[in-house]
Amino acid sequence: MPRFAANLTMLFQEVPFLDRFARAAQAGFEAVEFLFPYPYSAIDIRSRLDEHRLQLVLHNLPAGDWDAGERGIACHPGRVDEFRAGVTQGIAYATTLGVGQLNCLAGKLPEGVSREEAHATFVANLRYAAAEFAKARLRLLIEPINTFDIPGFFLNRTDQAVAILDEVGLANVYVQYDLYHAQRTEGELAGTLSRHLARIGHVQLADNPGRHEPGTGEMNYAFLFRHLDSIGYNGWVGCEYKPAGLTEDGLGWRERLAA
Repeated sequence: MPRFAANLTMLFQEVPFLDRFARAAQAGFEAVEFLFPYPYSAIDIRSRLDEHRLQLVLHNLPAGDWDAGERGIACHPGRVDEFRAGVTQGIAYATTLGVGQLNCLAGKLPEGVSREEAHATFVANLRYAAAEFAKARLRLLIEPINTFDIPGFFLNRTDQAVAILDEVGLANVYVQYDLYHAQRTEGELAGTLSRHLARIGHVQLADNPGRHEPGTGEMNYAFLFRHLDSIGYNGWVGCEYKPAGLTEDGLGWRERLAA
């Protein structure tokens, strides 16, 4: 059975962020992930992880002004210095929090910038980040995101992500494969997982439509969980979904679909 990590950005939203660690542990999770630690002290987060014996398996690099609708700046030619400062900040947090991999959001294609220029910027930024990450023994992830949820997002297909990994050419860069985003953009989930398993560093889930718990939509998660086991995926699966109700009330999918 896959190992599941609670995404604290999405789950337990009825309580303040630092209180979600306790709720995750009480719900039977042994690991957590979240989008951004930066509004909080790394020491405070580490204290909650240690108190509740939780492993942190993922967080993101800084991604611009999230509240204003930005979804990453890694493909923005005019913001390379800001991106590099974010790499330094991300490594500092990762070192304190004991996490081994961080996700880099490409961002939306900036207005007035060609795809060619955005691509070149993204690749150059990834090379810089990966080299810095290697010094800290960290893995760098990139995540294709569907353009229904985030119109204009630069990186949206698995084959595009793998080609970028090849172009970057460094061994510590992987794909973060979100089953929900992949379902909306391209389908062919089992085949893609099998074909690119060696390039996939992390998997996330949510059902479609609605981005709710597994079992609430069209995706065959019982099959997908068996498939992940059969192909030898041994990483964590991040539960990055919007609970249809109270998080704890919907967690029966873990036993029902992943047994």
